[in-house]
Amino acid sequence: MVTSRSKRWNGNFDSLPVEYLKGVMAKMVDYGDRVQFSRVSIGAEPSYQVLTSLDKTMAFDRNHHLLRPSEEEFAGVNATQIYTLDQIKAAIAGVRTAAPRGARVARSGGGTPRTSAARLEEQFAAQRYEYFKNNRQMLPPTISEYSDEITALMKQGKSAEEAFGEVLKKYF
Repeated sequence: MVTSRSKRWNGNFDSLPVEYLKGVMAKMVDYGDRVQFSRVSIGAEPSYQVLTSLDKTMAFDRNHHLLRPSEEEFAGVNATQIYTLDQIKAAIAGVRTAAPRGARVARSGGGTPRTSAARLEEQFAAQRYEYFKNNRQMLPPTISEYSDEITALMKQGKSAEEAFGEVLKKYF
């Protein structure tokens, strides 16, 4: 029998739970816009360090409490690559992104450079449309007037369903 006590994080960013990532995002908003996870942590969620704009670090355990890490915990292969606040928000919203690899510019089929922010916008638009398409009968006809506000809510870490729900409560 496998219990949650024996479950360890597999080192895959996409497997981190949304509630845990919301706690990570809260620390990032307070202290810095980049994060790195430890691969040597015990438990389902890893410890992590938030990097400030001055490249200072603040480490936290899986419960989001300050941590004094060992020297090697965030060194070399013991740590993941660095993720941005936008990538954490996208993961919370259900948009799973690939780990960062060097430059932050991707090439589309036509050879036009696109930033990661543009790709993120496209992913939010696709999620927003998918939710609209699946729930069209229940939504008011003028909901499309609020698509920018829905996208802004999704950028804050809300799912498409939560963002639509919040706009509906506010305006309808």
